[in-house]
Amino acid sequence: MSVNKVILIGNVGQEPKLSATNDGREIANFSLATTESWKDKSTGERKDKTEWHRVVVFSQGLVGIIKNYVKKGSKLYIEGQLQTRKWTDKEGVEKYSTEIVLQGFNSTLQMLGSRGDSGNADDSNERMTPAVISDIVKEQEAAGLTDDEVPF
Repeated sequence: MSVNKVILIGNVGQEPKLSATNDGREIANFSLATTESWKDKSTGERKDKTEWHRVVVFSQGLVGIIKNYVKKGSKLYIEGQLQTRKWTDKEGVEKYSTEIVLQGFNSTLQMLGSRGDSGNADDSNERMTPAVISDIVKEQEAAGLTDDEVPF
């Protein structure tokens, strides 16, 4: 048995691009930035490192959501599969591109927001939705907690 699953929470880097397959199905492409923050132990300085991920969406329902609601800067929770594609550029040189692919029932896309606008949590029984997890991460970052300082 094997598993190919990628889970990311990040921000859309530029407006999603829409295109179509030869048979007319829409495809959405966008870049997603994930940023890791830490405090340098020797200098005490706050450091950041951003990774950019190429995301390709074939699932028609998710393409519709991206088309209507996702913009540059949107915070997203995505689940998809890692896929490397081989292609030839204009000069005939073979190139490779690694992407997160969302297609079929094995993919998820959720727009994240604050607790007040997520619609997934209520005051009496708050659930650990991606939006709530995102808020917890933000609170930890604001408090200056790093992975080395979290008490669990």
